[in-house]
Amino acid sequence: MMKIITKKPEVLAPAGTLEKLKVAIHYGADAVYIGGNAYGLRNRAGNFTYGEMYEGVEFANKHGAKVYVAANMVTHEGDTEGAGDFFRTLRDIGIHAVIVSDPALVEICAIDAPGLPIHLSTQASATNYETLNFWKEEGLERVVLAREVSMDEIKEMRMKTDIEIEAFIHGAMCISYSGRCVLSNHMSNRDANRGGCSQSCRWKYGIFDMEGPEERNSLLGGNPEEAFSMSAVDMSMIHHIPELVENGIDSLKIEGRMKSIHYVSTVSSVYRQAIDTYCADPENYEFKQEWEDELWKVAQRELASGFYYGMPTEKEQLFGPKRKIPAYTFIGQVLDYDEQTRIATVQQRNNFGVGDKIEFYGPDYTHVEQIIEELWDKDDNAIDRAPHAMMIVKIKVDYPVKAMDMMRKLK
Repeated sequence: MMKIITKKPEVLAPAGTLEKLKVAIHYGADAVYIGGNAYGLRNRAGNFTYGEMYEGVEFANKHGAKVYVAANMVTHEGDTEGAGDFFRTLRDIGIHAVIVSDPALVEICAIDAPGLPIHLSTQASATNYETLNFWKEEGLERVVLAREVSMDEIKEMRMKTDIEIEAFIHGAMCISYSGRCVLSNHMSNRDANRGGCSQSCRWKYGIFDMEGPEERNSLLGGNPEEAFSMSAVDMSMIHHIPELVENGIDSLKIEGRMKSIHYVSTVSSVYRQAIDTYCADPENYEFKQEWEDELWKVAQRELASGFYYGMPTEKEQLFGPKRKIPAYTFIGQVLDYDEQTRIATVQQRNNFGVGDKIEFYGPDYTHVEQIIEELWDKDDNAIDRAPHAMMIVKIKVDYPVKAMDMMRKLK
């Protein structure tokens, strides 16, 4: 039976800053999610001012993309003050939807900012079709599923509800249930559910036993230097694009508003390529190993499929010997390229110099490697290295590059 793709899912990328917003869209994202200066869960993610939101929406509209604002905190008494004005301002700026978890904020938004679409945050832990239908009846446009749902459960949800479904497909996993954690509150007095998570689960811990060091060593597998962690590996669903599309998920979400433009550009580009390839010809689709290889260039932890195909085991937790992940350093972004001289003007992001082997990559999934043989500063003085952050340099390149192409090197 021939497979027919009725709707290509949205690639939804994180954007912690205005620069990341533009990079994500340039590298293939159909939509981005950002944070404002209130009501969100990422206090340290470079949240947007109203002016930056306006510029971001203007940029997105020009490129046929959308901007969503996360306002998904769990509110305590007094936290909702000013929320009505906040949502009205977002609506008037042209924000395409808000992502909310607390029913109080849902109601305030619906009453005070009619016309602004509301998406239910993963923080609300939606795990069944009855819940999805409830929120549809409340007027919501989309539900972001809890990370704990399986692929079979998503299939059933899609059969029994027509509300839009959004699901995480890549990025960090929370060791708690869809972010409902109080560990940070206990250990650092920072409320994870109100935007202050100190990621206590990512800290390093030791195991001690009153019986002495021999017993402790046995607990650690004979290696007293091996730290204990309650931290989960990251999620990657790059191998499972067909199932995600066929089960009718409307939006495929990438985690990481606090990640770099290196991460945002790479991951957005990879999933864009895989989704477009499958939707163009599902019958003859073949997974390309280069997609996974590309994701490993920005990976910080091991990768797994989360809860999609069963309950994670100890193999999906970060303890024991670590896999050696090739570490690539993001070193610059192309600002301009002169075709006649074949010289690229680059803004430096990390130290590099003559003799380094580098890679250029772009949104059209081009990858070019070369050795830096000549390097100049912005005044055309020959230099050996570019050691200063954000300095402008010029490089002779072997192949054409474009503005907003990225540069990286293997550490």
